[in-house]
Amino acid sequence: MSVHAFVFPGQGSQSVGMGQALHEAFASARAVFQEVDDALETHLSKLMFAGDAEELTRTENAQPALFAVSMATVRALEAEGAFRLSDKAALVAGHSLGEYSALAAAGTLGIAEGARLLRLRGQAMQRAVPAGEGGMAALLGVDEEQAASICTDAAQGETLEIANDNGGGQIVISGHIGAIDRAIALAKERGIKRAVKLPVSAPFHSSLMAPAAREMEEALGVAKISAPAIPVIANVTAAKATDPAVIRDLLVRQVTGTVRWRESVQAMAAMGVTNMHELGSGKVLCGLARRIAPDLAADNAGTPAEIEALLKTL
Repeated sequence: MSVHAFVFPGQGSQSVGMGQALHEAFASARAVFQEVDDALETHLSKLMFAGDAEELTRTENAQPALFAVSMATVRALEAEGAFRLSDKAALVAGHSLGEYSALAAAGTLGIAEGARLLRLRGQAMQRAVPAGEGGMAALLGVDEEQAASICTDAAQGETLEIANDNGGGQIVISGHIGAIDRAIALAKERGIKRAVKLPVSAPFHSSLMAPAAREMEEALGVAKISAPAIPVIANVTAAKATDPAVIRDLLVRQVTGTVRWRESVQAMAAMGVTNMHELGSGKVLCGLARRIAPDLAADNAGTPAEIEALLKTL
């Protein structure tokens, strides 16, 4: 018997044109894009469909935009299949901002609420550290212990931490830019397969994001958060979360905490999940899943044709 989990991508999966085919094909998707535009009082959908790539990549735009595409995919899938996602899924999870998509798909957050929270989250993260002072780098071909050792040795009094344990030997580190540069040099010295600086403007998922976490704590304190219809695997614990008060706390902790994606996928497989479906833009999480849990069947849906193919398997 197949057991399904739905997962939602994070920042880096954005591209100009994403969601446009959904908008053209499904009234249910159009309603989502309109709701997000109205909530943010801006034409975010125009930026997504035919805007400037650099503008779309700005954190305050990329986060609600990726959320919008994921939720448009969810609503189109539900409308075309005549079911609720929670009736088909055992679990949901999302990578970083994708956790908000997972929560919305599980009925915890409304679409307008999620979009507003992610716009604020993006702005707060950008404000937390002055431009040029922080950054991130991807280390490829490392395990958690090696990455932690590189962070410790390269910090030299500055902040440098593991931001994402993505699995498949891919770990992202985050902190002060000088420490990032030293870590890249150190990784090469230690024979690490690849170390590359990421094109981001802030040190996400590090303790330098503490000011952003405080802003999100305030915003989440007044946000309407309901109990999810199905369990959500949280980034910072790689474990199920169902209590609204706990979910609020986890979302605050997530701003400065490590995204434990490798462990999250392993946990889903251990819980009996056989099929993982990535909903939204791109297929980054599918690729990671194949490396973390090769027995897990992974696919993605973010276009009308992919939704049609997925419906046949549910």
